[in-house]
Amino acid sequence: MRYINTLREGETIRNIYLCKGKRSAETRNGKPYDNLILQDKTGVLDGKVWDPNSGGIADYEEMDFIEVYGEVINYNNNLQLNIKQIRKAQEEEYTMADYLPTSEKNTELMYRELMGYVARIGNTYLKQLVEFYFVKDEAFIRRFKAHSAAKSVHHGFSGGLLEHTLSVVKFCEYMAGAYPILNGDLLCAAAICHDIGKVRELSAFPENDYTDDGQLLGHIIIGTEMVGKGIRAIPGFPEVLAVELKHCILAHHGELEYGSPKKPALLEALALNFADNTDAKMETMIEALNAGNPGSDNKGWLGYNRLLETNIRKTSESV
Repeated sequence: MRYINTLREGETIRNIYLCKGKRSAETRNGKPYDNLILQDKTGVLDGKVWDPNSGGIADYEEMDFIEVYGEVINYNNNLQLNIKQIRKAQEEEYTMADYLPTSEKNTELMYRELMGYVARIGNTYLKQLVEFYFVKDEAFIRRFKAHSAAKSVHHGFSGGLLEHTLSVVKFCEYMAGAYPILNGDLLCAAAICHDIGKVRELSAFPENDYTDDGQLLGHIIIGTEMVGKGIRAIPGFPEVLAVELKHCILAHHGELEYGSPKKPALLEALALNFADNTDAKMETMIEALNAGNPGSDNKGWLGYNRLLETNIRKTSESV
């Protein structure tokens, strides 16, 4: 098994990968070709089939496990596989665990740490709400632990949703200490629940793709609905507190153009937006740096990153 993160420019390989995506296109000259996204547990690799009608390209579909033969090249400072042969792999030829990207951190330890924050919520209504899903709903807990935080961009791996949520909670804990005006219980509950809608927005691995609910509603609306369901199950939940918590969920992307139907109007909503954006941007850059392949003439620069909107490189090592 040759994992994607071990591939190097100039190698010729024959290996089995999950065909995560397949899209047909045409060159400027009208010649058909196929764009593939190949995946294993270490990452994804762009693949190109320049002659999809050749005899070496067998029938296959998206989400099939395929054996590919081709040359690893460097295109715009990213590795790419020029594929000459493809065949559909048989089940006995691969082990599913080799193809599911997973958090490097221990899921059970992360969840235990998250439960520590739940236990410290002082407001009885907010604590009951968080426990409604994170303590009492076993089906939700299983999905939450195994889910990704995104299809791509950041934390797009099993356990990514939990890892991201825990990081956001930690950022919020710091801000609640630095700015005593913040309602720490409201901020903590909002941080824990801010992305719960993603368990319905995205399908489970190996697909990890948008569901109909995800396409039509999105995780912000789904999450707000889920919070509303939990609130209705708690007798006497204060109406104002319910609205403020929902506002934090609705506004956590910060801007209308980023998918939030409301901009932050409460300090807690603003703090949650900053925490969410900080962790997402940090992880995005970390993943880009780890996946990058700087050319020998680029002095370590990885080129323009469209998500971060800048050219990036790793920090120089101390001499």
